[in-house]
Amino acid sequence: MVNGQALTVSLEEFGLSKYEAQAYVTLISKGTISASELAYFSDLPRTKIYPTLLKLENKKLVIISQSKPIMCTAIAPEDAFDSIIHEQINKVNAMNTLVSKLKKASEESRKSSGSEEKRYHQLSANNVLNQLQTMIAGSKFSIQMAVDQWGLGLLSECKDQLVSVIRRNLDVKIIIPPSLIGSEAYRALPDGIKIRASDVVQDCYIFDETEVLIVNEENGKGVNFSSTEILGSNQGKLFLNIWKGAIKTECLADMTKSEAQETYKLIRVVNENGLSHILNSAIVFKKLDTDLVKLLEKNGINLKLKSLVDVIEMLDAAMQIMCSGHVNFDVNNKNITIESKVNSGHSLPWVSILDGYLQKKGYKTRMVFQNNSNKGEKTHIKISKN
Repeated sequence: MVNGQALTVSLEEFGLSKYEAQAYVTLISKGTISASELAYFSDLPRTKIYPTLLKLENKKLVIISQSKPIMCTAIAPEDAFDSIIHEQINKVNAMNTLVSKLKKASEESRKSSGSEEKRYHQLSANNVLNQLQTMIAGSKFSIQMAVDQWGLGLLSECKDQLVSVIRRNLDVKIIIPPSLIGSEAYRALPDGIKIRASDVVQDCYIFDETEVLIVNEENGKGVNFSSTEILGSNQGKLFLNIWKGAIKTECLADMTKSEAQETYKLIRVVNENGLSHILNSAIVFKKLDTDLVKLLEKNGINLKLKSLVDVIEMLDAAMQIMCSGHVNFDVNNKNITIESKVNSGHSLPWVSILDGYLQKKGYKTRMVFQNNSNKGEKTHIKISKN
């Protein structure tokens, strides 16, 4: 008997989100069924079934009827995944390029270690995993880890130790590259770990701000340094500086790897350029400037190719990460609400992006902005077709 759960996990690595994978596997096994039956058999929230079906339809994986009740049928696997296979091949080629760059950075890092290298306890590749598991299990109050693909793979084999320290309420923080959000190793990490994304060039693990373990992903060897002085303290400060500027990832966990990376890229572009651009236009021209959509296009993010559902989901994740906010769409009343728990204009770039997208899609928009110093800010966008 085919294991449905195993198929779902495999499809997630094939570029589908968890919900999309569950829905597609269910349709393959059940044949043509209604949307409500799909929600039941796939154990998906009813509020997620229609957005999930639309995404699968856009990916040419299902056929959705126009009748009521809505019926859905899976496209045969041999017809559905040909283009995705070629996409995965391209991703592997890109990953090989990335690994080569990381190797070069690692070599430069080792060359700069200088006279301090003799103070490290060297570990063979066969002993690194055991040492990492021992150090995680022995931690008393904090673990800080900046890892690349190799290091995240090691951590996925330390699940029992990580679960143990989380139960003891240790502060566990991990920084990963954006390219690893949504990967199988990322999903294998237990709940309770704080994960953020930033650019990472080597595997470094800091335990209780004193023990430091660095692993060379090129050959799997490691070095362990015990310190109550300079190295542990400096590495800890460096980690926290990166952590403050890194992007939270919880809201991206259900996205595919490509969706999560695109959302991360959108956040970076807006974070670096958006707020000042919008505030200046609001002050000088007394209106929001929709050029942010063009700014995103220049950075390789083309929202015009996406459905309204996809754009709202993308902006909702960005709002949660950047200002503890949300984007909600009331389909019946054709009203979109952009809400931020932080005021001072933090939601304005996202409002501008959504308004610009809607206008380019042929919608007429009418906005009402509300600002409350105690509760943040809220914008209502009423939409209608021109």
